[in-house]
Amino acid sequence: MQTIFIQVKCELGKAYLVADLAVAIEQISEVHSTSGKYDLLMKCYLPAGEDIGHFINESIQTIEGVRDTFTIITYKAFN
Repeated sequence: MQTIFIQVKCELGKAYLVADLAVAIEQISEVHSTSGKYDLLMKCYLPAGEDIGHFINESIQTIEGVRDTFTIITYKAFN
């Protein structure tokens, strides 16, 4: 499993719609509202070897109301 975080900028007035649509995507485990440059933060778990770029391009950026994304790729979890 690989964990990525995606910050999402939404069209004005669409953050709740985007969040509702995002939680239905299997690989997205959490969606949080945030302040600042981006409106939402999504925590995603992808199977090892799954292409991150394709996932973001096809599953995240196509959500109605998404304007921009910024992806953070993680490489180690501390427990």
